[in-house]
Parts: sequence; C-alpha cells; structure tokens
Amino acid sequence: MVPDVPGDAPEDDRPSIGRALRQARIDAGLTVEEVSTSTRVRIPIVHAIEEDDFSRCGGDVYARGHIRTLARAVGLDSAALVEQYDAEHGGRPSPTPAAPLFEAERIRPERRRPNWTAAMVAAIVAVIGFVGFTLFNGEGGGSRSNNVAEGPAPAQKATTKPKPPKAVAPPPAPSESAIAAVPKDKVTVKLTAKDDKSWISAKARDGKLLFDGLLLKGDSKTFQDDERLDLILGNAGAIELFVNGKKVEDEFEDGQVERLSYEKGDPQVG
Repeated sequence: MVPDVPGDAPEDDRPSIGRALRQARIDAGLTVEEVSTSTRVRIPIVHAIEEDDFSRCGGDVYARGHIRTLARAVGLDSAALVEQYDAEHGGRPSPTPAAPLFEAERIRPERRRPNWTAAMVAAIVAVIGFVGFTLFNGEGGGSRSNNVAEGPAPAQKATTKPKPPKAVAPPPAPSESAIAAVPKDKVTVKLTAKDDKSWISAKARDGKLLFDGLLLKGDSKTFQDDERLDLILGNAGAIELFVNGKKVEDEFEDGQVERLSYEKGDPQVG
C-alpha cells in the first residue's frame, strides 16, 4: 500500500471542456448541425472541440472565442469554461496583434494626365490654318500689284484661327460610397472599424486572399466578388458591417471572433 504524499492537491473532478459542451448540447436537445448554424462555427470544429481537440481552432485566441460562443449556445457559463481552458493551456495569452499592421486602404482619385491626343489635334489644325492663311495672302498680294490703277482692292476678311477643342477630363475614380451601391450580379461587403480596431481577413470564393490585417478605428474596407466572400472578424463587436448595401444588424460582442460568409442576395433584411 503506497502512502499518501503530503502536499498532493486533490484531482480536478470537473468534466473536460469538450465533454461539458457536448452534454449541455444533448441536454438542450440540439444537434451539432443546429449549433453550427446558430453560432456559425463550422461542423468539423464543433466536433473537434467536443472531443477536446482545439488544434483546428487556429490558436488560443480563436479557441477561446469558439468556447465562449458554443457555451452561450448551449446555456453554459462561458467565462468559467474559458477560465478552465486558460488554466489547462498555460494561462490567458497576452494581447498581441493577430497580424502585421497594415494601413487601411483608401481609394484615391487618379491624377489627371495631360490629354496629348487633343493637344496634337489642336497643333495640326493650327498648322493647316497658318499654311492656308499664308497661301491666301500670297495670291491676294499679286492681284493688288496688277490692279493699282483700277483702285483699291477690296478689303480682305480676316481669317480666324479655329479654336482647339477643349481637353476632356477623365472620369473620376469611383468612391467607396459608389462601390457600396453594388450591382446585383456581385456580392459586396463594406467593413468599418467604428468603435475600436479589429483584425480582419477576407477571401474570395476561389480562395484568393483579398486582405489579412488590422483595420484601425475609423477606417473602412470594401470587398467584391462574383459569387461569395468569406470573412473572419477578430474583434467583431467593433465592426460595422454592410452587405450588398444593407447594414447587418447582428449584435457582435467585443473580442468575439466571427467567421462569416455572404453571397449575392444576402443579407435577407429590409
């Protein structure tokens, strides 16, 4: 019989995070598909978390966000589960930028370039007019020398040079407000960091990365695709979201991680 070692702490008899979430989901009469639909956490990730496999979450920040979201969906104390996760994984991570700092893109009008075509046309017209004027005056001078005795020659009408055509300014570049009024055959998303900064990621339907960086407070980004846009919001509560010209009224919380997908015709509001 092995004696007890002094100072040993009692084992934590709490159920694991995944087991607690799974049991609460079953008690609530919900399926994994229903939880995935209500939380927008993908089905494979829900299954993995219920098996206490957090490797598919993409890091501690996302794992904590998914645990908090799933706990609220099944009626558990999200703060207690996040605290348990931190205790089992080395404590709460220190806040660091989720991606390198990028300056928000701003749409600037193109600088007006000289209209060389119009200038060349004006120069050619001026040369032709000058040559014609010179030839006309030469012929008129010979007539005057032969008819001096007959009296003064009739006055020549002054030849006016044609005015060069005015240069046509190029149309201004489209502004973000114009892009917001998107055509119906595309999907357009506009993000504005209204209350605080937030890391965001945006991908087109074919997987092309459109943006991956930090959106500072007061800055906006607009994205378009022919079929679908996939978004990740690192601090969803700070983001004001417009999809196809309509404001999304979902109430996201500060620090909440959201994975969103929008297609043509979304969102079904208004």
